[in-house]
Amino acid sequence: MNLIGTKWKPLVLFHLLDGGLRSGVLQKKILGISNKMFTQTVRELEKDRLIIRTVFPVVPPKVEYKLSQRGASLEPILRSLDKWGLDNYDN
Repeated sequence: MNLIGTKWKPLVLFHLLDGGLRSGVLQKKILGISNKMFTQTVRELEKDRLIIRTVFPVVPPKVEYKLSQRGASLEPILRSLDKWGLDNYDN
């Protein structure tokens, strides 16, 4: 739970299940996250070796995040959480 037990970490990981995303695209998919919190969250996930950050040497800078093998191993848990949320969502 220490690795994914915050409000934003599971959301970041979930959005990366289908492949890598550029930083701006990933942040836009996570409604309500601030720039500061996004940066803090992806740094922690990278430190914990759950995601891989790739910086491309272009102008403007391009940064892409993708799941590491360790992060991808969380897929069944993340999919189960998503299903549970959909099944128990009260409008």
